[in-house]
Amino acid sequence: MKLAVWPAISLIALAACSNANDTAKEPAEQAEEIVVETEETTSQTADADLLLPLPDATSPDITAEDLAVRIKTLADDTFEGRGPGSETGEKAADWIAKEMERVGLEPGGDNGTWFQTVGMVEQSLEESQSSLTFNGGASGEPMEMTLKEDAVLWTKRQEELELEFDDSELVFVGYGVVAPEYDWNDYEGLDVEGKTVVMLVNDPGFARGTDDLFKGKAMTYYGRWTYKFEEAARQGATGAIIVHETAPASYGWDVVANSWSGAQADLVRSDGGASRTVFESWVTEDIARTLFNEAGLDFDELKAAAKEPGFTSVDMGDLTVSGDIVQTVSRMDSRNVIGVLPGKTAPDEYMLYTAHWDHLGKKTGEKTGAPGEDFYQDDIFNGAVDNATGVAALLEVAEAMAQNEHPRSGLFVSVTLEESGLLGSAYYAENPTVPLNEIVAGVNMDGMLPVGRTKDMVVVGYGASELEDILTAKLDAQDRTVKPDQKPEAGYFYRSDHISFAKKGVPMLYADGGVDKIDGGEAAGLAAGEAYTVKRYHKPMDEYSESWDLSGMAEDINVLYQVGLDIIDSDEWPTWYEGNEFEATRQESLGTGGE
Repeated sequence: MKLAVWPAISLIALAACSNANDTAKEPAEQAEEIVVETEETTSQTADADLLLPLPDATSPDITAEDLAVRIKTLADDTFEGRGPGSETGEKAADWIAKEMERVGLEPGGDNGTWFQTVGMVEQSLEESQSSLTFNGGASGEPMEMTLKEDAVLWTKRQEELELEFDDSELVFVGYGVVAPEYDWNDYEGLDVEGKTVVMLVNDPGFARGTDDLFKGKAMTYYGRWTYKFEEAARQGATGAIIVHETAPASYGWDVVANSWSGAQADLVRSDGGASRTVFESWVTEDIARTLFNEAGLDFDELKAAAKEPGFTSVDMGDLTVSGDIVQTVSRMDSRNVIGVLPGKTAPDEYMLYTAHWDHLGKKTGEKTGAPGEDFYQDDIFNGAVDNATGVAALLEVAEAMAQNEHPRSGLFVSVTLEESGLLGSAYYAENPTVPLNEIVAGVNMDGMLPVGRTKDMVVVGYGASELEDILTAKLDAQDRTVKPDQKPEAGYFYRSDHISFAKKGVPMLYADGGVDKIDGGEAAGLAAGEAYTVKRYHKPMDEYSESWDLSGMAEDINVLYQVGLDIIDSDEWPTWYEGNEFEATRQESLGTGGE
């Protein structure tokens, strides 16, 4: 996540869910590193014994009652948080495949199966044997970090079980951005080989808050932490540290700590991650301030300087960092689940729906929440909102569409490893089961909040494509309106699986429930979103409740179904608006633009 785009928080994105553990590279940039599995490498199949039964029956209509059954099942403790590659997590994928079959889809995966195998590496930091320590400050005392409380630490190197780094010099590189189109280079004239770079989160445009730098308050990809770690590796750094601040990150430290504790997944890389820095880390703002003081530097002064053109990097005195990383590394398989509703007259043209099925799994021994709160010390991260809701929505749309024949085909993809950095969708985009230029358009569904009916729907990345025109017309019929994401500075558009397809040119719509509740207005909508973010997002408390009001969710999903119905029953090719960053890629892939 990584939220339903609430102006103040947004599940469509916070992680949206792509948690703090997004992939180190944008999907379109991963092709050379992803190892393509050409044979079936998993023994798990949809014929495996299921842990939970399928619904006895569901309505062909999109209803709150059907949503409740599916969400409750997918968020059940039996699946133990749907961890990719785990026996219980993959059983959830089996369940989804069986449910696709039950509602009338056909297998769309590898070798006539329901699945596309996604080779993955799981890396688990042995916290008791790992360390991160800063030395050489003014006090003369070493500063050893308490992992998860002061810092998070990991490596993307997949082949090594133990790594050490000793007395790596620290250098502050502002936002860690190299952006030629904005005439910006935080690494200009700097050799960071053997050094560790310290960076701020987000980008200079956000910090300036004006429209004359980058995209103003709207985050660019340069503001994503994924980019920053990638750029540090390109520059030859030994390590990379990001300073967490809640406002520019758009989430609190607890999200960072939860997201990078326990097992971490990545795609199998051809170089075993050797091109990455030795270690990657976040530290809290309080720790960062202490480090800058130890280096004789003023954090606030340098932060202010970093947002101005012409900023130059600053050595952090005699301050160095040392550490040990001890990890277990295992290779396993997860799976994307793929169903197809074949079209009758244009079967090679597809309307796509996506929703990720994975969540954070089970983290044995974790103490979460606070004494007196519900689910205190529960160690299963159920992911009811994130994203049992999206998968339930995908199945609802599939069942509704399967009631009738359509000229075009429906393509329903429930991807894995979203919480590990959009990896399942990235893998699919590099290894599609149908040519991407045959996908007419797509809708992504991720983290829908059960807040009841609203007067609006929020579009993340508003102003992107003609799919918004179709959505607007469908909402008009419900006497509702489209609302742009009110926190473009959070970069939500880059945080869910639609971006993997958008980077390949496929027009994608990422819309979610609104904020302006019919019962209570915007104040009630904002309060509900805030409560979810603070208490449940990426926590074990994201559990299904019988008290949920799913009426608004059903209404929203019906709108997204109607958008797809317009496309699957027509010969139109909606495209990106003129000037959109993905327009040229789409036109190149289509050749004639689909005319």
